[in-house]
Amino acid sequence: MRIVIYPTYEALSAQVAACVMQLMPAYDQPLLCPASGDTPAGLYRAMANTYQQTQYANWNFVGLDEWVGLNGNDEGSCRYSINRELFQPLGIPGNNICFFDGRSTDLQGECRRTEQFISEKNGIDVAILGVGMNGHIAMNEPGTAKDSRTQVVTLHPVTKKVGQKYFTRPQALDKGITLGMGTLLESRHIILMASGKHKAVIVQKMLERPPTNELPASLLLQHPSVTVFLDADAAACLSNRDLYEEDEDNRG
Repeated sequence: MRIVIYPTYEALSAQVAACVMQLMPAYDQPLLCPASGDTPAGLYRAMANTYQQTQYANWNFVGLDEWVGLNGNDEGSCRYSINRELFQPLGIPGNNICFFDGRSTDLQGECRRTEQFISEKNGIDVAILGVGMNGHIAMNEPGTAKDSRTQVVTLHPVTKKVGQKYFTRPQALDKGITLGMGTLLESRHIILMASGKHKAVIVQKMLERPPTNELPASLLLQHPSVTVFLDADAAACLSNRDLYEEDEDNRG
């Protein structure tokens, strides 16, 4: 495990983009699992602005999660966000994307379809993940099993509350569909990102307490190839900064 702290969100985003662009070309027809949300948005801008569309021509993508009842046609959905921030700017064709349809009448079928897509692509090469305010990963809420597979879940009250920020009017958020912890832990590389002062407390708990499924993000730290990327605000509560790498090249 590597933990690297960057002075600004912009430096964090640029360096994660460079890491992704270094890892993905090592694989034939590589499969990327991108998270939606505020933290990776800067990463996706960096990918679109710094690198040519042709560099993504043979990449495949699998969605991380989605609100049940919503799909890419719904503003505020995970797919809507990823379309706007990543797939459209990078010019990704639809055939290269597998993403949950939260409006499907067969949600278990969506789970099976997604697991099959991952299997057909020989597994996830790089998973880009963020940590939730309650320590969740994707929609794997506190208490989830480490070996869980892609599944439909009941959302934690914190997730329901925080999720409202993606919508212009109150939205009923009760369930989600998500890649499981076991599915994610089979990824060849995991990139875990956190930014902002509001994430500082949960980051400290994740990194400085024993791993537990009550804080799913902590389970990722046992992965053989995981890098935790933080900006200075997200790292503010860490008790011993000497244990972590500081990005000297981007100091202010």
